[in-house]
Amino acid sequence: MKHWIKNAALAVAITSVFSTSAFSAQTIKAVVIDGYPARALWVHEFSNYFIPEVDKRLAKTGNYLMDWQESYGGSIVKPKGVLEGVKLGLGDIGIVTTIFHSSKLPSQALAAVTPFVAVDARVVARAVDEIAREFPAVQNEFSKQNQVYLATGVVLDTYQLFSKKPLHSLSDLKGSKVAGAGMNLRYLEGIEGAAGVRGGLTNFYNMLQTGLVDQAMLWPEAAKTFNIAEVAPYMLKANLGSVNSKTVTVNKDYWKKLPDEVKAVLQEVAVDYRDRLANIAMERAQSSRTAYENAGGTIIALSDADRLLWVNAIPDIAAQWAEGLDKKGEPGAKILKAYLAKLNAAGYSGIRDWSAGLKE
Repeated sequence: MKHWIKNAALAVAITSVFSTSAFSAQTIKAVVIDGYPARALWVHEFSNYFIPEVDKRLAKTGNYLMDWQESYGGSIVKPKGVLEGVKLGLGDIGIVTTIFHSSKLPSQALAAVTPFVAVDARVVARAVDEIAREFPAVQNEFSKQNQVYLATGVVLDTYQLFSKKPLHSLSDLKGSKVAGAGMNLRYLEGIEGAAGVRGGLTNFYNMLQTGLVDQAMLWPEAAKTFNIAEVAPYMLKANLGSVNSKTVTVNKDYWKKLPDEVKAVLQEVAVDYRDRLANIAMERAQSSRTAYENAGGTIIALSDADRLLWVNAIPDIAAQWAEGLDKKGEPGAKILKAYLAKLNAAGYSGIRDWSAGLKE
């Protein structure tokens, strides 16, 4: 009997401690938005890693408790609407797909204007994120959209070309319509007879199935997730390069009201989320290619000679991008050189020097 009373008293004491902690903590509501579905890699990891990790770190002091309200898959905004949604306060935190906003967020095209260089999501994520922290102009673009930049996300090891018909060389693309999601459409400008059609992950399947396009540029993990092998059973392994396409941002008005402790935890976890996404992207790269083949897909490697022809046929999009920023008073050329230097230090020099066309 005494044993029961002792345990009961201990239970009451423990319950009292947790209740006191819970009641003393300040609850902070956070609406998270993305137009992509929960099964998308970056959304899944935000929900299953970012959010629990923030909760775990805040629990160490017990001062704050987050009330997360997640909205994905278009219930509040479509994929292209996250930037505007966070700007207007429809969401407090968002995962912005930056490739849709080249005019508002030109600096985010940095990796996209340097194709055929790095095929490592980890290297690109770290380099782009470091650039954002070293050059205020990058974060100022988000500030103009009433947002605070937290971290870059890279979810693809490298773009490849997924096709309805077999492709063996660049000449096989003549007369083709190719779906892309942004700056990567410019990779097609030097290929005779190829035309780019703007689209996104959520509609690539239908674009291929209905014949609106013949090919689509995406990466194996996404091809697996969105069942692309069913409508594009041939992958041309061209290794176009890894590109940053996601940025975690916070509404600036919401950010101002957050306690410093919460701000610090969000910033720390955002960097860890950046590295986690990139690591997962690389870990899944090979298994996703295998899954694509198991689903009926065939992978055909583009020759080194054709890769060289392709990259040299692309207009000097890097120099054009840098000059565009320079004209706005932003250090475009310096950013480009700094970025390429980071890639080179990590072992990626590429088969074309994208800084060669810069004006001194």
